[in-house]
Amino acid sequence: MTGPTRIVCLTEEPTEVLYALGEQDRIVGISGFTVRPPRARREKPKVSAFTSARIDAILALEPDFVIGFSDIQADIARDLVKAGVEVWISNHRSVAGILDYIRRLGAMVGAQDRAEAYAQRAEAHLANVARAAAQLPRRPRVYFEEWDEPLITGIRWVAELVRIAGGDDVFPAQAAQSLAKHRILADQDEVVRQAPDIIFGSWCGKKFRPERVAARAGWGAIPAVRDGELHEIKSPIILQPGPAALFDGLDAMHAVILRWASTATA
Repeated sequence: MTGPTRIVCLTEEPTEVLYALGEQDRIVGISGFTVRPPRARREKPKVSAFTSARIDAILALEPDFVIGFSDIQADIARDLVKAGVEVWISNHRSVAGILDYIRRLGAMVGAQDRAEAYAQRAEAHLANVARAAAQLPRRPRVYFEEWDEPLITGIRWVAELVRIAGGDDVFPAQAAQSLAKHRILADQDEVVRQAPDIIFGSWCGKKFRPERVAARAGWGAIPAVRDGELHEIKSPIILQPGPAALFDGLDAMHAVILRWASTATA
């Protein structure tokens, strides 16, 4: 076996990728937020959240490699590096970045060929959905809400997947910002002015409540609210920059957009 043999995954996406590549035996610890694949929760000890981790529990597993994501986990990475553990913190924020992540992680564990095949399967799926979306008679304007208090719009890979699915994200400038604090809408009337046809909600860590969205002052005038086009996209399949977003997350949004386009009148 080449590469690291005792890996702790601080987020779900490396766990999902390693299982998909048949390299799950290398994993010795996972994030408590991991839901994909379901068997991982049964098989692996949970040693971290997203912004915090049980450093002692991680070190007790004697990892030779720890994988995390984004600057939010910088403090966790610092503590582990100080303890002598090798850490890789990825910081990809785009569809292309997710594909590259699959390939890089596969190379690290000596599974380049399987990783390449997996990435190519994801690319083919993206292309198939994009071709189907290109045949739609209309493209909806889409507002993706990542959080409700304050209002936070979707991150870059989400906006890209909205476009691939057949919609147009109404806040492209915010989507280009990597940090959530830069995607906060200061005024909820901004959404009213953008008049989205569809609203997707994915409130990380809690259930999306469309009735609360519809009850916001002035939002009754939004086409999506008027027409009942408020839909939850489960956060595990869209808010983590891993394979789930490229398959299940994309498919969930495309199904809504396809139905909207087939019933909407010009």
